Amino acid sequence: MTVSLINPDGHVAVPLYHHVAVATGSRQVHVAGQVAWDGAGELVAPGDLTGQVVQVYRNVARALAAAGATFDDVVRFTWYAAGWKREMYDAFSAGVEQARRELGITTPPAALIGVEILFEPGILVEAEVTAVVD
Repeated sequence: MTVSLINPDGHVAVPLYHHVAVATGSRQVHVAGQVAWDGAGELVAPGDLTGQVVQVYRNVARALAAAGATFDDVVRFTWYAAGWKREMYDAFSAGVEQARRELGITTPPAALIGVEILFEPGILVEAEVTAVVD
Protein backbone atom coordinates (compact mmCIF):
# COMPACT_ATOMS: atom_id res chain seq x y z
CA MET A 1 0.00 0.00 0.00
CA THR A 2 1.27 3.44 -0.91
CA VAL A 3 -0.38 5.41 1.91
CA SER A 4 -0.63 4.59 5.62
CA LEU A 5 -3.07 6.66 7.66
CA ILE A 6 -2.25 7.18 11.33
CA ASN A 7 -3.87 8.73 14.39
CA PRO A 8 -1.09 9.25 16.95
CA ASP A 9 -1.60 8.01 20.51
CA GLY A 10 -2.92 10.78 22.71
CA HIS A 11 -4.41 12.74 19.77
CA VAL A 12 -8.12 13.45 19.60
CA ALA A 13 -9.84 11.06 17.16
CA VAL A 14 -11.82 12.83 14.45
CA PRO A 15 -14.11 10.57 12.39
CA LEU A 16 -13.69 12.61 9.19
CA TYR A 17 -9.91 12.30 8.87
CA HIS A 18 -6.65 10.87 10.17
CA HIS A 19 -3.97 13.21 11.51
CA VAL A 20 -1.04 11.74 9.58
CA ALA A 21 -0.48 10.15 6.18
CA VAL A 22 2.77 8.42 5.34
CA ALA A 23 3.21 7.94 1.59
CA THR A 24 5.77 5.80 -0.19
CA GLY A 25 5.57 6.35 -3.91
CA SER A 26 7.33 8.17 -6.66
CA ARG A 27 4.51 9.93 -8.49
CA GLN A 28 2.54 12.80 -6.97
CA VAL A 29 -0.96 13.68 -8.17
CA HIS A 30 -2.24 17.19 -7.43
CA VAL A 31 -5.94 17.72 -8.10
CA ALA A 32 -6.99 21.34 -8.64
CA GLY A 33 -9.85 22.79 -6.64
CA GLN A 34 -12.98 20.76 -7.33
CA VAL A 35 -16.45 22.21 -6.85
CA ALA A 36 -19.96 20.76 -7.17
CA TRP A 37 -20.28 21.09 -10.94
CA ASP A 38 -21.51 18.29 -13.14
CA GLY A 39 -19.89 17.42 -16.47
CA ALA A 40 -21.77 20.24 -18.20
CA GLY A 41 -20.56 22.85 -15.70
CA GLU A 42 -23.92 23.10 -13.94
CA LEU A 43 -24.00 23.48 -10.16
CA VAL A 44 -25.25 20.33 -8.41
CA ALA A 45 -27.30 20.63 -5.21
CA PRO A 46 -27.70 24.44 -5.02
CA GLY A 47 -28.01 25.55 -1.39
CA ASP A 48 -27.35 21.99 -0.12
CA LEU A 49 -23.97 21.67 1.59
CA THR A 50 -24.29 17.90 2.02
CA GLY A 51 -25.10 17.40 -1.66
CA GLN A 52 -22.27 19.65 -2.79
CA VAL A 53 -19.73 17.81 -0.63
CA VAL A 54 -20.79 14.51 -2.22
CA GLN A 55 -20.52 15.98 -5.73
CA VAL A 56 -17.04 17.29 -4.96
CA TYR A 57 -16.01 13.78 -3.95
CA ARG A 58 -17.48 12.41 -7.20
CA ASN A 59 -15.46 14.93 -9.17
CA VAL A 60 -12.31 14.12 -7.20
CA ALA A 61 -12.87 10.41 -7.92
CA ARG A 62 -12.95 11.13 -11.68
CA ALA A 63 -9.86 13.33 -11.46
CA LEU A 64 -7.93 10.70 -9.50
CA ALA A 65 -8.95 7.95 -11.92
CA ALA A 66 -7.71 10.06 -14.86
CA ALA A 67 -4.29 10.08 -13.16
CA GLY A 68 -4.35 6.36 -12.34
CA ALA A 69 -5.06 6.97 -8.65
CA THR A 70 -7.84 6.18 -6.18
CA PHE A 71 -8.91 7.48 -2.79
CA ASP A 72 -6.53 4.91 -1.27
CA ASP A 73 -3.66 7.01 -2.68
CA VAL A 74 -4.83 10.34 -1.22
CA VAL A 75 -2.56 11.90 1.39
CA ARG A 76 -4.37 15.21 1.91
CA PHE A 77 -7.66 17.03 1.35
CA THR A 78 -7.85 20.79 1.72
CA TRP A 79 -11.44 22.02 1.89
CA TYR A 80 -12.62 25.60 1.48
CA ALA A 81 -16.13 26.47 2.68
CA ALA A 82 -17.91 29.70 1.77
CA GLY A 83 -19.30 31.59 4.77
CA TRP A 84 -18.22 28.82 7.15
CA LYS A 85 -19.87 28.65 10.55
CA ARG A 86 -19.54 25.85 13.10
CA GLU A 87 -23.26 25.13 12.67
CA MET A 88 -22.48 23.89 9.13
CA TYR A 89 -20.39 20.98 10.43
CA ASP A 90 -23.23 18.44 10.60
CA ALA A 91 -24.22 19.02 6.96
CA PHE A 92 -20.56 18.88 5.89
CA SER A 93 -19.90 15.64 7.77
CA ALA A 94 -23.13 14.12 6.40
CA GLY A 95 -21.75 14.72 2.91
CA VAL A 96 -18.47 13.04 3.83
CA GLU A 97 -20.36 10.05 5.25
CA GLN A 98 -22.59 9.78 2.17
CA ALA A 99 -19.52 9.90 -0.09
CA ARG A 100 -17.80 7.29 2.09
CA ARG A 101 -20.74 4.91 1.54
CA GLU A 102 -21.10 5.72 -2.17
CA LEU A 103 -17.43 5.84 -3.19
CA GLY A 104 -15.55 3.95 -0.50
CA ILE A 105 -13.40 6.93 0.42
CA THR A 106 -10.62 6.87 2.97
CA THR A 107 -10.02 9.50 5.63
CA PRO A 108 -6.62 11.13 4.94
CA PRO A 109 -5.44 14.27 6.73
CA ALA A 110 -7.68 17.22 5.95
CA ALA A 111 -8.07 20.90 6.58
CA LEU A 112 -11.28 22.91 6.40
CA ILE A 113 -10.76 26.60 5.76
CA GLY A 114 -13.61 29.09 5.93
CA VAL A 115 -13.61 31.72 3.19
CA GLU A 116 -15.94 34.56 2.34
CA ILE A 117 -16.84 33.37 -1.16
CA LEU A 118 -15.63 30.82 -3.70
CA PHE A 119 -15.43 31.01 -7.50
CA GLU A 120 -19.04 32.06 -8.00
CA PRO A 121 -22.12 32.55 -5.83
CA GLY A 122 -23.80 29.29 -4.92
CA ILE A 123 -20.64 27.23 -4.63
CA LEU A 124 -20.50 26.22 -0.99
CA VAL A 125 -17.35 24.06 -0.92
CA GLU A 126 -14.20 23.39 -2.90
CA ALA A 127 -11.49 20.78 -2.33
CA GLU A 128 -7.86 20.43 -3.41
CA VAL A 129 -6.40 16.95 -3.18
CA THR A 130 -2.91 15.46 -3.14
CA ALA A 131 -2.22 11.78 -3.81
CA VAL A 132 0.93 9.67 -4.11
CA VAL A 133 1.13 6.56 -6.28
CA ASP A 134 3.94 4.14 -7.11
